[in-house]
Amino acid sequence: MTPLSPDDYTAIRLSLQVATSATIIALPLGFAAAYLLAFSEIRGKAIIEGIINLPLVLPPVVVGYLLLLLFGRNGWIGKLLNHFGISVIFSLKGAVIASAIVGFPLLVRSIRIGMESIDKQYIHASRTLGASWWDTLFSITIPLCYRATLAGMTLMFARSLGEFGATIILAGNIPGVTQTIPLAIYQYTSTPGGDQMALSLCIVSIGLSFIVLLLSEAANRKMARN
Repeated sequence: MTPLSPDDYTAIRLSLQVATSATIIALPLGFAAAYLLAFSEIRGKAIIEGIINLPLVLPPVVVGYLLLLLFGRNGWIGKLLNHFGISVIFSLKGAVIASAIVGFPLLVRSIRIGMESIDKQYIHASRTLGASWWDTLFSITIPLCYRATLAGMTLMFARSLGEFGATIILAGNIPGVTQTIPLAIYQYTSTPGGDQMALSLCIVSIGLSFIVLLLSEAANRKMARN
């Protein structure tokens, strides 16, 4: 295994930073979306579900290009952010947004499965006994689907670590700024003699993903015993 360079360590740090930020930012929205899909009876729920799951079936490059249109200088969101001096294109914020969008369906799907497995009689009994919606949420819904939530967060974190297509379109591949592990591997494979460095980063990526899965499983077992 070829020793890693300072730029490689920076890419690893940025990957962890992007994956953590994307997961934390997406969690409240993902939980709300899962709750809506699991418990509501609103019209057009199938359309909402389809929109949420689109990043799963669209090529990541397409997702990145659509985000580029939205967050670019002439984009609807980009123009609004420019008034506040916020730039998303070719920045770490862009990498976080791209990872959050691509991993969002995995988070929602996992939490929704956990919510749908909850016996609805518990929720009805709680409301019948006078508990408010918030009390029911924090005393019934969240405790009974926490394992599914943790699984969704793990999947999204791991997916964010490996995000490439949408990130390179929206955030670019700038060493020390937006270059994450997948982007660094891509650069090495495009450089003569960079195969060994690419292999080293691949091993690091596999190791990080494996550690995340092991920690998630350990946390699940510990919470199951409590």
